[in-house]
Amino acid sequence: MELFLDVLGESLVDTAKMLPFLFLAYLFIEYVENRHGERIEAILAGGGRWGSVPAALLGCVPQCGFSAIASNFYASRVISLGTLMAVFLATSDEAVPLLVSMPAYWDKLVLLMVIKVVYAIAVGLVLDFVLRGILPRSLRGGYTGSADEIDCHEEHSDEEGKPAPIWKAALRHTLEIFVFIFVFSLVFGLIVEGVGEDVFADALGRMGFFQPVVAALVGLIPNCAASVLLTQLYVEGALRFSSLVAGLCTGAGVGLAVLWRANPSWKQNLFITGLTWAAGAAVGVGIQIVVAIFG
Repeated sequence: MELFLDVLGESLVDTAKMLPFLFLAYLFIEYVENRHGERIEAILAGGGRWGSVPAALLGCVPQCGFSAIASNFYASRVISLGTLMAVFLATSDEAVPLLVSMPAYWDKLVLLMVIKVVYAIAVGLVLDFVLRGILPRSLRGGYTGSADEIDCHEEHSDEEGKPAPIWKAALRHTLEIFVFIFVFSLVFGLIVEGVGEDVFADALGRMGFFQPVVAALVGLIPNCAASVLLTQLYVEGALRFSSLVAGLCTGAGVGLAVLWRANPSWKQNLFITGLTWAAGAAVGVGIQIVVAIFG
C-alpha cells in the first residue's frame, strides 16, 4: 500500500505540473481550428501534386482532425496519395502538447517536428512524382482528374447549436489528456517499481534494431492514447528518440480509422496502412543507423 501511495502521489504531482502548458497549447489549437478551419481545408485541397508541402506543414499542427479531413478528401478524390501520406506522417496527435508541457524537452520537440515535416514532404513528393507512373491507379487512388464534393468543416457548438467558447473545448481536451497521462504515469510507475526499472529498461533495450519497428506498430493504433504512450515511454527513458519518431510518424490519430470507413477500396486502405507503417519504421531505423555511424 505504501508503494502504491508513493507512486500515486508522484504521478499526480508530475502530471499537475503540465496543466498550464497543456491548456495554453490546446487553447491555441482550438483558436486555429475555429477561426481558420475552412481556409486550412481549402489549402489542403488546392495543393495538387505539390500538395504534400502544405499538407506536411498543416499535419504537424497537433490536432488529429486534419488527418481525418485528409482521409475524407482522399476518399472523395480531392487530394493525391502523396498529400494524404504527408498529413499522416507529419501528424503527431497529442505528443506535441505533451512535450510542450515539458520545457526540458523543447529542443527535442523542435528536432522531432523538423524531421517529421521534411520526411513527410519527401515521401509525398516521391509518391506523387516518382512513383505516380509505377503504382497502378487502382492502388494509388486519390485525385484522378475529378473530385467529389465534400465538406469536412465541423464547428464546436453547445446544446442550443450556438458556437461554444474555445476555452471550453480547450479545457475539455486538457482534462481528457490529463486523465490519460495520469493513468499512464500511475500504471507505468507501478510496473516499473514492481518489476524493477533495470529489468523493464533492459527488455526494451534488447529490442535493439527492432525497437523503431515495434514503435511504428504502436503508432498505428487509432487513438490519441498511442501518442501519449510513446511520448511517456520516451520521457521515462524506455524508448530511444529514433523509436519515438517512428511511432509518431505512424500515429495519424483517427485518420486511418476514418480512411477505412470513408474509402470503399479495401486494397487502397490496406496498402496505405502498410505504407504508413513501413515509412515510420524506415525513418526510425534510418535515424538509428545515422546515430550509430556519426554518434
